Parts: sequence; C-alpha cells; structure tokens
Amino acid sequence: MTKDALTGTNLFNMGLSSGEPPEFWNVDKPDNIRSLYRGAVEAGSDIFLTNTFGGNAARLKLHNAQGRVRELNRVGAALGREIADASGRTVVVAGSVGPTGEIFVPMGSLTHDLAVEIFHEQAEGLKDGGADVLWVETISAPEEYRAAAEAAARAGMPWCGTMSFDTAGRTMMGVTSAAMAEMVEKLPNPPIAFGANCGVGASDLMRTVLGFVAAGTARPIIAKGNAGIPKYHDGHIHYDGTPDLMAEYAVLARDAGVRIIGGCCGTMPEHLTAMRAAMESRPKGPRPTLEDISAKLGAFSSASDGTGEDVGPKRERRGRRG
Repeated sequence: MTKDALTGTNLFNMGLSSGEPPEFWNVDKPDNIRSLYRGAVEAGSDIFLTNTFGGNAARLKLHNAQGRVRELNRVGAALGREIADASGRTVVVAGSVGPTGEIFVPMGSLTHDLAVEIFHEQAEGLKDGGADVLWVETISAPEEYRAAAEAAARAGMPWCGTMSFDTAGRTMMGVTSAAMAEMVEKLPNPPIAFGANCGVGASDLMRTVLGFVAAGTARPIIAKGNAGIPKYHDGHIHYDGTPDLMAEYAVLARDAGVRIIGGCCGTMPEHLTAMRAAMESRPKGPRPTLEDISAKLGAFSSASDGTGEDVGPKRERRGRRG
C-alpha cells in the first residue's frame, strides 16, 4: 500500500510563506488543499495525510490560534473526505498528527495528562471531519507516543504511529528501532501499524526498518522516507532524491516486508507515481541486506544503527543518491 507525503513541499510551491501555519489554508485556501490531496490520489496513493500536522494547541498557540484546533482539523479532514470519496476507489483519509513541540517533565513542562488532552482535542476535530484513521508521526519521545495512543483511545479512533530516527539510528530522545518495537506491543491501545518516517534519507530509514523486522514484530510496518537529502539551493531547500531513487526505496521496503510505504519530506507526485509503478511491475525479491540498501540508495549517515552493533559501511559516496 502506498501513501503520500506531499504536504509541506507542495504547499511551499503553491506560495505558502515560511513561518505561516499550513493549517490556516484549510479555511483560507481550500482549493489549494483540495489540489494537494488530489495530487496524491492521482499519483496512485492509497492513503493520504490531511494538512493538519501542526494542528495541535501547543503548535497553534505560537500563532495565537490555539482556539481554532477543532475547526482547522475538522475542515482539513473534511476536504480530504471530499477528495477521497470522489476518487472512485478506496482511498484512506489519514488525519495527520505531529508532535507538540514541547518537552516532557522533568526536563520540560509537558505532562502526560496535558499531552493526552492536546492530542485528544485534535483527534476529535479530525474525527468530526471524517478522517478514517489518526496518523501520528515524527515523534521522538516515547512519552509523547504513549500520550497519542491514549488520546486515540479516548476519541475512539484507529491510529498508526511512526517515530523519526534522525540521530545516528535513534530518535532525538534516544529511542532505537528495537526499543520502539518493544514499546508498541506494551501499549494498552497499540497502533494498527507502526514504523519510521522522515529522518536522514531513505538509506537510514531502511536500516531502521530492518531493525523492526529483526525484532520479530507481527504488526504491519510503515516506512515513510524522505526524497533524498536536503540541499540548500538558490534560497530554498531542495531534496535531491529522484523518482528513480524513490522507486528503488519503495521496492526495497516492500521486499523487507513493509506493508505501508510512503514518502516524507521532498516527495512530489512524480515520486509517488514512480514508486507505485515500480512496486506493481517488479517481482518481489529477497529481504535486502544493509549492503543492498547502501548500494542502491547511498551510504548510511552514521556507522551505527543506534544499537551499538557494527552495522556495515560508513558514509561514503557509494552507489547513487539521486
């Protein structure tokens, strides 16, 4: 199953200003959001995310919009419902739920109860708008993941949840792939699928995915890698991953046993089209090795996958990056 990740990159291409909350466009520029969603569906995505990643009270408070959580999430999901229902096939509207941006006690001020409240408010808005599932992603702290799980239960919504492994194979808060796989199974309300998103490029994300597989999980795994590596060019950030590179990544993820495959930052409709075509046209192969991954997607950004084991080649210009 393929999924999108068009939101940020495409909205900036449509004229979204840096620092402007994308969620405001759900109300102010709904046709742009319809176009965003339609681009994912027409590129072959079976799942697309709503334009609500930063739609929680903690993030919206930075723009004095904490009172608009229900409205912005409801409208963002309702626009998605409209596009999915008009597609003529089964397309899942996933209500995007990003991190709060706050640090948990004792290092910060965010408590479990407050985090649950923040996520629950957003979840209810997405539910009101017709989202099929909550899609929690780019989480670093296990405490925040647990709070999102409880919020989904309160809202009576199925949920999926991914973390971002962007610090030498660990999340910013030190979680490894093995630790996440273990944590997920201990939740009172585990996600219907879990995995990794964003991070430092497709190679590193695939190494994390192999960590989930090695943990022996029977739960569906999600892989949502960036379209290459970000480069600063002519005043903007450009991701260097080509459609061909993302197609290789999608096939490797499928062969590793991943059930839900998508693209994160930098992913455009042409990437999704190539990914879907590759998965449909290429026969399933054996589970890839770390050497297969680095040869086809480029070398890893660190020598370690976060577990302390020797995991193969350090960063060097092996293979192609796109």
